[in-house]
Amino acid sequence: MASADDDSRNSAPATDVGTRTVPEHPAGIQAPPPELGAEGPVVPRWLVGLVAAGLVIAALNLRPAISGLGPLLEEVRHGLHMSGTVAGLLTSVPPLCFAIFGGLAPRLARRRGPAPVVLAGMVAITLGLVLRPLTGGTATFLAATALALAGIAVSNVLMPVIVKHWFPDRVGSMTGIYSMALALGTAGAAAVTVPMTDALGGSWRIGLAAWAVPAAVAVVPWAVISRNRAARTPEPEAVQEAPETAEGSVPALRITKSPTAWALGVFFGLQASAAYITMGWLPQIFRDAGVSASAAGVMLAVTMGMGVPLSFVLPKLAARMRHQGPLVLALGVCGLVGYAGLWLAPAAGAWAWALVLGVSNCAFPLALTMIGMRSRSNAGVVKLSAFAQSTGYLISIPGPLLVGSLHDLSGGWHVPLLLMTALMLAQMATGLLAGRDRVIEEGR
Repeated sequence: MASADDDSRNSAPATDVGTRTVPEHPAGIQAPPPELGAEGPVVPRWLVGLVAAGLVIAALNLRPAISGLGPLLEEVRHGLHMSGTVAGLLTSVPPLCFAIFGGLAPRLARRRGPAPVVLAGMVAITLGLVLRPLTGGTATFLAATALALAGIAVSNVLMPVIVKHWFPDRVGSMTGIYSMALALGTAGAAAVTVPMTDALGGSWRIGLAAWAVPAAVAVVPWAVISRNRAARTPEPEAVQEAPETAEGSVPALRITKSPTAWALGVFFGLQASAAYITMGWLPQIFRDAGVSASAAGVMLAVTMGMGVPLSFVLPKLAARMRHQGPLVLALGVCGLVGYAGLWLAPAAGAWAWALVLGVSNCAFPLALTMIGMRSRSNAGVVKLSAFAQSTGYLISIPGPLLVGSLHDLSGGWHVPLLLMTALMLAQMATGLLAGRDRVIEEGR
């Protein structure tokens, strides 16, 4: 793992509420949460370790509600008499919920503190996963799904804040660990759901309900963390932590005035759109090319599984760089190679295209790392994370729907692949802007 000095070189130092800079800590020594002043309570080492474990366990539970549903969608449709239109709209429900509920996270964090809000998110995920299999109709199924997605949304936004708060000198390393766990949860749910359902008797209701068990486990560490005074400290307003001007006044942080914030939001949305297009349509592209259904499912698992090792490496590498543009370009080129392969030889090179598209999908942990690096304060990260993710997920909604519509209109995959290529080029361009060495407090 990279040392604290490696990660702190390119991430701005965390500060108390406009008063004190937290001293850098030598490698191997954890820094206390930056909001704690000299008069604050001493944070025990076991609590810092529990926060790290809580991050990993929470991340493992932020995608099974989505990726675990896909393999059983046909059974769910028959069981609930769900129309094909509603089933298709399910691919757009997650980003819509992320955009709506993720925007509430900053306000909740300011009032309650980030850790209690993450705890509430884990509880909402658990309840949603418990209630979803018990529903008897489409409307109640969607409502229970939305409850779980609401918990995922607020936790999504606050994970970078938790990292910045408790590990200010290890932003890259901890973001990598969190992103690796998230990718593992995504790929694991996609691969395990069907065999687990068969082992439990074959009922899709039991198969979906089983994912509530690890979600309930995630509640435990955050319940303990939230009892600590430091974890319950509300996040200050960004205006309080903004840098002073030459006249000594503190300017308000207006997130919508920052070109960097907009670049991050668009970049986040385009990478999310590419990821949802891959999750929703890549198996069908392979199957239409003559690949068997089982092999197409395994290839999707390989694509998602590429995020496990790369999500650990990329954030640490990004944190050492002043400009993350080269990484943005490298991931984008992998995406373009994968799309070209799907156009020219979708079946013959299927495994190669699955691998390179898996590499391209790792723009997500890179985006999370840049969110942590584009603000010098915790409150700024709260606002930037909420803005970038809410804006980004709204942008990502039309992508999967457009791909499906273009396929139906054209009768093939060439036109959708042209759209996917255009979106990837736009992702690379906005990523170059978002990767510049700037912070939103400077109004840039």
